[in-house]
Amino acid sequence: MRAAELEVTGLTAGYALTRILEDVSFKVPAAGRLAVLGRNGMGKTTLLASLMGQTRRYRGSIRVGGIALENMRSSDRARHGLGYVPQTRDIFKSLTVEENLCVGLKGRGKSAIEEAYAMFPHLKKRRRNLGSQLSGGEQQMLSTARAILGEPSVLLLDEPLEGLAPMACDDLMASLLALAGERRVTMVLVEQQIERALDFADAAVILERGHLVWSGAIEALRREPATIERYIGVGIH
Repeated sequence: MRAAELEVTGLTAGYALTRILEDVSFKVPAAGRLAVLGRNGMGKTTLLASLMGQTRRYRGSIRVGGIALENMRSSDRARHGLGYVPQTRDIFKSLTVEENLCVGLKGRGKSAIEEAYAMFPHLKKRRRNLGSQLSGGEQQMLSTARAILGEPSVLLLDEPLEGLAPMACDDLMASLLALAGERRVTMVLVEQQIERALDFADAAVILERGHLVWSGAIEALRREPATIERYIGVGIH
């Protein structure tokens, strides 16, 4: 599946009667890399969950490659190109690495698993280990590889670096950049490590209490350290 443009227009969503996102709009071109930034509790995870159809949508549209997804179930959105790596990773800890990867094949032949091992060679060494025996970094690699085996055109990543050692962060980000370049997958990254997010993405949006308060190119954001300090609370080098 080729990379596709993601277009979100006027998205208002939340849980039950609580609205978290208000009138959020942005566009990610095919093969683009978008960082979703903001302090904790500002709606970033809710945004990704809403794109996958896991929240209550009050209004707004979600299009991937021009196809409207907002009225589809999560499983149908996945079939139309959305891949999701949640913050909780959601691997099956009682299954082996290879069995976890088989879950992500979605009808593809088992030989496709070699693609995952090519992206994350360390997983091949651990192929017979249970999910419960993996480190945090290995679990994140497994969750990401499983999502990629579904051949998404747009990949949503929710804080993939959380709890990882610096070297594991380096390895994972290098793999994601290679994936974006070689397979031209459109990516949306929620990440608290601001410097890594800025290095990874080519554009960014900032959420503040569920509202989109800034949108633009990474180069433009780097020229606005006061904006980063105000809405994210950190300085950049």
